[in-house]
Amino acid sequence: MPRAGIVTVAGKPNAGKSTLLNRLVGEKLSIVSPKPQSTRDRIVGIRTEGDVQIILLDTPGLLEPRYPLQRAMRGAALAALTDADVILYLVDGTEGAPPPLSALAQLEQSPRAPQVLVINKIDRMSGGQRSAALDQFPDALMISATTGEGVPALIERIAARLPESPFLYPDDEISTQTLRFFVAELIRETALEQLEDEVPYSIACEIEEFRETQSPIYIRAVLHVERDSQKRILIGAGGKRIRDIGRAARSKIEPLVGGAVYLDLWVKVLANWRRNPHALQRLGYRLPDDETS
Repeated sequence: MPRAGIVTVAGKPNAGKSTLLNRLVGEKLSIVSPKPQSTRDRIVGIRTEGDVQIILLDTPGLLEPRYPLQRAMRGAALAALTDADVILYLVDGTEGAPPPLSALAQLEQSPRAPQVLVINKIDRMSGGQRSAALDQFPDALMISATTGEGVPALIERIAARLPESPFLYPDDEISTQTLRFFVAELIRETALEQLEDEVPYSIACEIEEFRETQSPIYIRAVLHVERDSQKRILIGAGGKRIRDIGRAARSKIEPLVGGAVYLDLWVKVLANWRRNPHALQRLGYRLPDDETS
């Protein structure tokens, strides 16, 4: 009997969740950035091998939310914990002993799904750190999502815990999300790479038009920021920075869509969007029910 189920990857910001999802699926689906909180919604990746299908959910890092966007991010992470058949609690092994997942997520009780503690970034840990971690958590798996060390054993551990089930998706699918979604994420990732610490958390990307029947494929995208000063930074002197972002983003998008792309990239101010429930809904974020009215 085949096995299939939902595997939620949860943990603090910057634990390496997105890198692990990309490693397990074998494709770059989730944007990777050294800046924490770069994942804002759950990303779905599907790995099918032999008689096992793993539906992976990369989630926003669990943190104490300070404004509506972060509350939407936390809500996405908690929903993914509820949906899981198996939970991978991914921790950064260089940071010392982690708190229990229920404490990190501020849950009154542990999630129902079985948990696998996964200690990541062992490529950055000394031998002594590795030994100490295994002494404290003997059932944990030690991996490096970056190098792939320990990942085959993790896949075996996941497969053993999945329920017996027919495949939930065709065996050639790698995600349930749309091409538009991934294009927007690649544009936002490129902006994060080029803006350093100037305005990255104030950027959202929205695809306004996507004409796949044209050659080159026409994509009009808007990078939303919260203030005019951020817009000036994003555009740059004489428009140089936004052109550089567009050029670099296009080089990532073309392999994804399988053809030449004309990327028409704009910058607009959507005032205070991270704290505006209506703006967040427009951009596709799901807020707790008591904040959507």
